[in-house]
Amino acid sequence: MTIAPARLSDPTVRAFVNAVNAQDRDAFMALLADDATMSDDGSDRDLADWSDREIFSSHGHMEVQRESDGGRSLVANYRNDTWGEMRTAWRFTVSDDGRISHFETGQA
Repeated sequence: MTIAPARLSDPTVRAFVNAVNAQDRDAFMALLADDATMSDDGSDRDLADWSDREIFSSHGHMEVQRESDGGRSLVANYRNDTWGEMRTAWRFTVSDDGRISHFETGQA
């Protein structure tokens, strides 16, 4: 059973999922702090390169299965044209200004 993005608890994470699923690069980038960082499967990645490759040029899409930690941790079925579909975990650090300062993803 999936959780509709509109029902996600954290407004910043909700906007992140919506931006990914809409392929809206501008909305995605607006959610990130100027010095935002991320990691994939435990390895730090270049955020701009990773998001282009794993989300925007490969048509990434998230179907959230579960949320915890006030909506800042997700388990989602993630798919893109490069890797197909996989079960993934996402953890977000959201600053006081409502922007994402760090997120982690990887296989769940």
